[in-house]
Amino acid sequence: MSRTTHAWRTTLVAGALAAALIAPTVPAAAAADRPGTGGGAIPALTDEHGRALTLRGWNVGDKAHSGDAALSGITEKHFRDMRAKGFNFARLLVFWDDLEPRPGQYSQSYLRKVERVLDWAEKHEVRVLIDAHQDVFGPAFGHRGVPAWATRTDGLPFTPHPDDWFSEYFEPAVQRAFTHLYEDEDLRRAQARMWRVLADRFEDHPAVLGYDPINEPMGELREGEDLATAARRIERDQITPMYNRVADAIRSVDKDGWIFVEPTPIVGEGVPTGLGRIDDPKIVYAPHFYNGAMEAGGDYDPAARWIENYEQAVTLYPKEYKVPVVVGEWGPLNNSQPNMNRFYREAMASLGRYSSGWAGWEWCYGGGYCAVDDAGAFRTNKELTAEPYAEVVAGTVRSAAYDSGAGVYRLSYDSAGRRGSRVTELALPPGDWRVSARGGALVLRPAPGRALVLAAPGSRVTVTVTRR
Repeated sequence: MSRTTHAWRTTLVAGALAAALIAPTVPAAAAADRPGTGGGAIPALTDEHGRALTLRGWNVGDKAHSGDAALSGITEKHFRDMRAKGFNFARLLVFWDDLEPRPGQYSQSYLRKVERVLDWAEKHEVRVLIDAHQDVFGPAFGHRGVPAWATRTDGLPFTPHPDDWFSEYFEPAVQRAFTHLYEDEDLRRAQARMWRVLADRFEDHPAVLGYDPINEPMGELREGEDLATAARRIERDQITPMYNRVADAIRSVDKDGWIFVEPTPIVGEGVPTGLGRIDDPKIVYAPHFYNGAMEAGGDYDPAARWIENYEQAVTLYPKEYKVPVVVGEWGPLNNSQPNMNRFYREAMASLGRYSSGWAGWEWCYGGGYCAVDDAGAFRTNKELTAEPYAEVVAGTVRSAAYDSGAGVYRLSYDSAGRRGSRVTELALPPGDWRVSARGGALVLRPAPGRALVLAAPGSRVTVTVTRR
């Protein structure tokens, strides 16, 4: 991600203020809105057995290598280490420019490399979302994503901003390239074919949960249009039809995978999306959770109520269209600022109120956004992302929450009837945890970091996980 940009922050905040004037005022997500709760407004993501599914994990990618060296920066260690710390989910970055370097010529070598990564994920029981990633459209502008052969600019100018890369999205050539991708029939077909190739290759892979058609889609602003208004128009008139086209292409080969749809990144400042209905029964709303000031390296400001405003805005779409939510990216640039401990605690509580999970940015070894350091230890405050949680719940969730201060996780659910799977699965981060259950349920501890709860059909079960 790494969008350290004053220009973007200034423009985005101005757009957010404009949107706030026209956005409806709504309360923060109530307990009844939580995924999986009976009668809740936001449905839960579910697994192949119909159990409520919670995803906790990280983005995994390699932007530095392409061609013969593509994906060489990802190893089995990424998935082994994530699982060992309690995470069950990876959003895997793949690049259209690597998959289809020339029109109609799909790289079998690249597909084999993607499959190798998926095999590692399966081995360590990590579910994968395949993300067609783009930054500033693609290689034509010095980044990764849409191939240069599919980039059309009508000769409009592009000026690089090496110290402020996200502002390159506002260069005329980049904005026009998005318009052509959305509007040109041959590029529409090319994008659909690319996704058909990916889905056809991996629809049977046990690690694959679903597909993210495009990372952080953007578009072209019209003269005199503020950013929030432009984002809603682009989402409504161009991005929604694109998702319907891609969904049709995926469904021609894969009937079961979830399709994760993103709004523009403008939602990060509490701007409600303009996305419309995607005509598919397995859609997940997958916004990103970034704040402009924090992405520029600043500290969390609780008084600004950014988390509360974001939660209010981001829950409107899934409530209206009755789709689950999984946040595809989040996490600040400078996680050691004085208020970051509070940020992580409040962000985790907020995400737990309305989402079926999240992928942090990113699982790598080092500094910056990396989750862990070179030795594999959590970097400052990022250990707060590792909580006990129910990976899958065999029934209807009544409540689920982790008290980080007390070190206690509580789950209440009504177990599924005889036709459903009876097994609820818990993931536990490193540490000494005690797991107990009431309601006639049996707790098994098959392996470190895992717990299983077996309950009779129709029983009300309460599970408590306590740090010793």
